[in-house]
Amino acid sequence: MKFYLLLAAHCCLTLVDSAPLRTHQLTRAVDSAMSLARKILSEIPAAHDACVKATGLTLSSEAEHLEYVLSGIGIPAPPLLKSEHLSLDVSLSRIVDGLELHHKLLQEIKELLNSTEELNLLLADITDLSAQVQKMQQLAQTATESQKTAFPALSPQLNSDYHVQVAIHLSLQQLRSFTQDVFRSLRYIAVSN
Repeated sequence: MKFYLLLAAHCCLTLVDSAPLRTHQLTRAVDSAMSLARKILSEIPAAHDACVKATGLTLSSEAEHLEYVLSGIGIPAPPLLKSEHLSLDVSLSRIVDGLELHHKLLQEIKELLNSTEELNLLLADITDLSAQVQKMQQLAQTATESQKTAFPALSPQLNSDYHVQVAIHLSLQQLRSFTQDVFRSLRYIAVSN
């Protein structure tokens, strides 16, 4: 009987003792993810400069004059992150889904480009950030269900060099906006943790 009481006490102490460790690991994982998000944000301009050669398509330009082309290309929108009222598991799942969407999107467009070294670096960091957020999901013991949405191939719509240029331009603008939202979400998670 004493053995079972000792075993139960040991298990309880182990569980209580591991909670601060898990919180510390989660804090470190959030910091690492924020660092990767900053790195992605800093790499987007170089990737844009290397891949987008069409005049008038600057990273800071608005997409209003491209609405017609945009509707024909069919670039999917990422999941929304702009609400601070999202639960931790929903935020992390949406971040992973959005990163995977952008990775697939940029990977498909990359196949149609000549200059891809900067884009390869960006894709590697997107993969790293996605893996880091998945690690956060494990540490936080959240559900890892994701809403992976398949999107039709862009290649058939990218039938000219200009369409490819517009697609990479709009994709990088969208990635920048999404990554800014990711950074804000991670900062909110860090503060509330």
